Order: sequence, then structure tokens, then C-alpha cells
Amino acid sequence: MKQVIIATKNRGKAREFETLFSALDVEILTLVDLDDAPDVEETGNSFEENATLKAEEISKITGQIVIADDSGLVIDELDGRPGIFSARYAGEEKNDEANIDKVLYEMREVPEEKRTARFYCALAVSGPNMKTIVVSGTCEGKILFERKGTNGFGYDPIFYATAAGKSMAEMSSNEKNEISHRAAALNNLKPVIETLF
Repeated sequence: MKQVIIATKNRGKAREFETLFSALDVEILTLVDLDDAPDVEETGNSFEENATLKAEEISKITGQIVIADDSGLVIDELDGRPGIFSARYAGEEKNDEANIDKVLYEMREVPEEKRTARFYCALAVSGPNMKTIVVSGTCEGKILFERKGTNGFGYDPIFYATAAGKSMAEMSSNEKNEISHRAAALNNLKPVIETLF
């Protein structure tokens, strides 16, 4: 059976990929399944560069096809911030609540019509003897004035998803998976996966 490595230690992310591969005879592995999987430093200047760095590095080490993602929140009024720094926007330690507080503070005087934002996801596929392929997807919305909902993680409580008419944190995981930036990127990845496998 063919294998593909998803360059993550997050089981939730891995499950989203398992759905994509369910029709194909492919075994999904994650970094948790590998001995001594390195933490690849994200030194790129874009989501695409960071995803590519991870995919190529893990592929080089394992000799397998690897899919890596980099994603985050892009706010128009903040010139694209937090962007590639989304996970550590409020400091080196990852802290969802502190990140949300920082965004709400920076957006405190921005009127509703100027609060446009999107979640962005870049996926890179790399493997032996192949040119790395990168696809992306977005979920459009706006930044709320306060937290709404208790589901999800990260910026979900303050991100109002236009397609759903509610915050990401007010959705079930099934609802979120249908409209998320990762779902859109995975959709764009399908034709690539079908040609690879």
C-alpha cells in the first residue's frame, strides 16, 4: 500500500486529509508515526514558502511523498497581519486567548465595513523525483467585535464566516470542515493527488 506523510502532529488536521484519501488505496502517516521527526523551522516569508520548506525537508528525510500546510488569519485593515505569525502573534508562546485579545485591541476602532479578513491555507506536496506542487484555499469573513461561540480553536471565536453566517466557533466541526480554508485547499489538491496515486 502506498503511503503519504502529513507533516503535522495534529490528529485533527490528519483526519481532514484521511477523508480526501479515503477513495484511494493510500495509508496516511503523520509526524507522530515517525521516529525523531524534526521540527522544521518556518523561516519563509509566506504561507506557501513555509509549507514548501516543511514538505521538502520531511520528504528528503523519509524518501516519501509528504503534504505540509501552513495557514493563518489575514486581516485587510492590519495589512495582512497576523498572517504567517498567526500562531504566535501575541508572543513566542502559542496562546490563542492572548492572540485574540491582541487582534481585538488592534481592531477596536475599526468600523464593521472595514473588518474584512480571511483564513488562508497553503498546501505543499513534495516527493522523490518530483517538483513541489503548492495549492491554496481561503475562507472569507470579517473580524467580530467580541468572541462568539466555544467550538474550534485559534481565532475561530472572533472570525465571522460569510458563507455560514456565524462565527467559526459557533459551528460544528462538520459545518466548519465544509467551508474552511483547509477544505478549500484540499479541494484544490484533489486533482494533484489523483495524478500522483
